[in-house]
Amino acid sequence: MRKFLIWTGVIMLLAAALAGGGYWAWWNYYARWRPVTITENQAEIQRLLDRASYVSPGASGPALYMISFRSCPECIRYETEEFPKLQAGGVDTRVIVFARPDVEGLSKSTAAERSTVAELWLRRDWSLYERWTAVPHASWKAAGLPVADDSLVGSAVIEAGRKFVNDLRPLLQNNDVSLAFPLLIWRDKDGFLKACACTDSRSYRFVRQDLGAPDRAPPRPAAAQPPQPLPTPAPAAPPADAPAEATSPDVPPTEPSPQEGEAVGPATGQPVNPPADAPAASGIRPL
Repeated sequence: MRKFLIWTGVIMLLAAALAGGGYWAWWNYYARWRPVTITENQAEIQRLLDRASYVSPGASGPALYMISFRSCPECIRYETEEFPKLQAGGVDTRVIVFARPDVEGLSKSTAAERSTVAELWLRRDWSLYERWTAVPHASWKAAGLPVADDSLVGSAVIEAGRKFVNDLRPLLQNNDVSLAFPLLIWRDKDGFLKACACTDSRSYRFVRQDLGAPDRAPPRPAAAQPPQPLPTPAPAAPPADAPAEATSPDVPPTEPSPQEGEAVGPATGQPVNPPADAPAASGIRPL
């Protein structure tokens, strides 16, 4: 009886350890990376998204909102790795970019960044966003754009973007979503609003599954090559029995020398044959 109780206790401990390990593995490798379904304040969150100025390529498929700031390394990684896959699946990638506020007197954004953010909110120009993100953040000078810090309108737009993020924060916290970037918000195939603070690549696949995007981006089409000129045909070789041509075009052709007894013309140097009834050269007429 005592051995039975001992073995029963050992088996129960092993079962509890296996169950605990299985739950930890499920949570660590799967559950913690899944997006959160929004159950609270759905209307308020959707209203904020509708009022914010986003930029997008204008695809006709489902919408994915990405809220980010320019120097966010995780945002740059997500856009680089996932946007081609999402856009290949017809997803309209809508980017809402904001300039971070100062923290204890330390500026978290540059003047060029603020000017570009204000222009994106006002003009909603996707091509401008592509030009901005195509160069390193420190190299962007916002050439040709109005300076947001010198304009009441530009400064107001920057503050509107920051207020948008601050208003979104408590609404997401009510749904156990931390405000980290890139912050992704979308609706799945059943119409449920979902959110993901996708700071880790292990969350990416869940977003693709909800939006029906492929796991691999299609290869980029190869650049068109200029037409190559046709090869020039080689000149035909002369026949074997053809007479050889003169090698130097400057050498005049050799004239035949006059035979003995032939007269030579004064101008051409060609031999002149006298007519048959002409007197002989000796002056004696033939009989």
